[in-house]
Amino acid sequence: MTAPVRKISDKIPEPTLRRLPWYLSCAKLMRGQGEKYVSSTQLSKQINIDASQVAKDLSYVAVSGRTRVGYDIDCLVSVLEDFLGFTNLHKAFLFGVGSLGAALLQDTGLSHFGLEIVGAFDVDPEKVGTTIAGIPVYHTGDFPEIIRQSNVNIGILTVPINIAQEITDYMVGGGIKAVWNFTPFRIRVPEGIVVQNTSLYAHLAVMFNRLNEELK
Repeated sequence: MTAPVRKISDKIPEPTLRRLPWYLSCAKLMRGQGEKYVSSTQLSKQINIDASQVAKDLSYVAVSGRTRVGYDIDCLVSVLEDFLGFTNLHKAFLFGVGSLGAALLQDTGLSHFGLEIVGAFDVDPEKVGTTIAGIPVYHTGDFPEIIRQSNVNIGILTVPINIAQEITDYMVGGGIKAVWNFTPFRIRVPEGIVVQNTSLYAHLAVMFNRLNEELK
């Protein structure tokens, strides 16, 4: 166990950001099992990441560990949730109410991680005017007016690939500042707009490729 560390970085590496939720989930699981403290070594065994990497990742957030004791689990959970933005509720609009979009609208777990989808947009007349899990579906053409009446700055993109860039431009033009892109198309955005690409198909390709290698 390394010595106590307290440090906040202005620019945390993306791989570290991707690992922090793993540590959070692991700490919550251990807390549920009655544990009061957790060490970087314990986290490393649970997540299969080197303990020195765990300690380095946690050095980016304002949390202190005690030598030979570890991190106070309640404190670690609280700090990570706050650092990752899970304690604040961020509102979002979703564009494209297909099978994936509809599934996200019904995913109540997103709110536990700080994301609330408050509206969806589509052009299908059978979907416009309906609600899914209590979330209204508007016509895409109504977006400029609706966003002016809201404080939403996150857009979730689940549209067909052939209109992904067009809808992205439309969202950004209306005031969206961050795009969670679920399409396999790498959208282009102006400087200052945040994009997070989460392509299910890309992840499938990696899984299939690795599976094929293991089966050879």
